[in-house]
Formats: sequence, structure tokens, C-alpha cells
Amino acid sequence: MIKQLQKKYVSRLLSCFMILSLIFIANGCSSSYTSAEKVHYIIEASAAIKMLNSEKVILVDAQIPDDYSKEHIKGARNIDKDEVNITTPVAGMLGPQELFEKIMSEKGISPDSTVLIYDKTNNSHSSRLWWAMRAYGHEDVKVVSGGLEALKKAGAEVSTEIPSITPTRYTAKDLNTSMIATKEDVIAQVNSPDKNTILLDVRTQKEYDEGTIPGSKLINYEDNNYTDKTFKSRQDIKIMYIENNIKPDNNIILFCKTSTRAAETYLALLEAGYKNIKIYDGAWLEWSADKSLPIQIKDTKNTDSNAAPANQDNS
Repeated sequence: MIKQLQKKYVSRLLSCFMILSLIFIANGCSSSYTSAEKVHYIIEASAAIKMLNSEKVILVDAQIPDDYSKEHIKGARNIDKDEVNITTPVAGMLGPQELFEKIMSEKGISPDSTVLIYDKTNNSHSSRLWWAMRAYGHEDVKVVSGGLEALKKAGAEVSTEIPSITPTRYTAKDLNTSMIATKEDVIAQVNSPDKNTILLDVRTQKEYDEGTIPGSKLINYEDNNYTDKTFKSRQDIKIMYIENNIKPDNNIILFCKTSTRAAETYLALLEAGYKNIKIYDGAWLEWSADKSLPIQIKDTKNTDSNAAPANQDNS
């Protein structure tokens, strides 16, 4: 009995040592990893409030318009994430450059503006808008961890008043396609899996069991947050993903239903030092609508059922 306990204890110690070693290697031995860590895209509510006196700083509320009209931080202008998205052929996909420029201009944002975004949806809507802005080359944009509630707790004043906005003429950079995975990219991974590439489904367990892209791992995007809905620390994020055998040097393709929740995981991973990340923007809506594509479903016997290989004919 004592020997068994000793073995169990040693096993746990070794497991912890391996995880810490991987983190140390990522932090200490990879210049690209440490370089990525120096750029912070998540900001605490208290720090965000201190920045609001600057004319260069624009606070954006990413709630849906009805919720924004009921309560928002004083001075915040409203941008619903869907304002920069398209509805066809797949709802929720990032819209073209001219649409993005139109919305940014109407909201009084310039390419050199410092933009702080918050929401009340577990950081998901703000992360999606952040991702869209980053995809079109806006560098100085951050998400307020914990959103509206965190800002209120930190002392920010709330209001129902709509601020006046002076429009700008926003010119975006070309779309950064390295941040986006296409359906064809995902088909290629399903048909010929690359061991270093991970398809990561960030939806709920129920959604995952009802149907997912074959070979996908599941980590609910809400697991990136503490119970108060603020982002977990960078160290806690690293440990969680490494424990799930997702390492900083993996290529990661994220998706959910419309890739809103996927953007929250994208941000969490990027902040933790992961750099080879893409969002499958068509997401589950696009994949499941194509009847030629395989779907992995958890059957009643607690096993996975898979369809035939993905059809690569785009006709």
C-alpha cells in the first residue's frame, strides 16, 4: 500500500515537472515566444479606466444595441461585432475591407486610435471585434478583461447617454489571411492529419457531442475565464492547454458555431504566448451546411461515429 502511494505521488510530481518544464522551455528558449509575450492585448478594468482621459483612447462597447441603450460605460461608443460581419453565404463571417472601413469611419475611429473594447458576454463579443480589427491591421486595440461588470466594479461611471461622434476616413490594411483558416484548410487536415496541427472546438460539451469536425479536441472557451468572467492569468492559460497536450509550437485551428467564441480563445492563447493560431471563420455553420463533409457524432454507446473522408470537390 505504501509503495502504491509512493508511486502515485512520484507520478504526480513528474507530471507537474513536465508541465513546468514545457512552460520554462517556451518562455526561456524561444525568442519568438517571448517576443509574442511582450505584446499585451488584454487589459484589466482598473488600467483601462486610467487611460480614458487621453483623447487618443476610444472606449468601445460591443454589446448588442438594445443592451447598449440600457446601460454602458459613460462615453463608450457602440460597435456590435456583427456590424463588420456578413450574413451570406455564411452568417457571422468577417466582412470585406470596405465594410470594415465604413464602420470604423462612422464610429470615429482612426488607424492610430487606441481602442479598448468591452462586453458582457464572457469576453467573446469584444474578442471577436478585436480579432476583426487585428485582421485588418489595427495594432493598438485591447479587450477589457471581465467587460462591463469589471469596469463597474473598478469604479467606471455608467450611462444611457449616446456620445456624439465625429466621423473619420478610416483606411484599413489588407486582410491578414494568416489569421484565418478556410474550409479547404480544414478539409486537408481532416483527410491528411498533420500531427502538429490541432483542430480545437471551443463550444460546449453538448454541442460537441451532437456533431463536430472529425478529429477535433474540445476545450470550452469559458474555461479561459475565472468565475468572475475575467481572463485567467497567462500562466494559468498555459498550464491548462499544456495539460490538454496543446503546446505553444502547435498549429491551432479554432472554431465554434460562428467563430465568435473562437475569437475569445484566440485572444487567450495569443496572450499566453501561442502564435500559430488561426480561426476557421466559416465555422460549424459552414461545415455542417455542406452535406458532402463528414461529421463526428457521439453515439449512444459513448463512442464516436464518423462519416466518409471530406469531399475536396468545390463544385
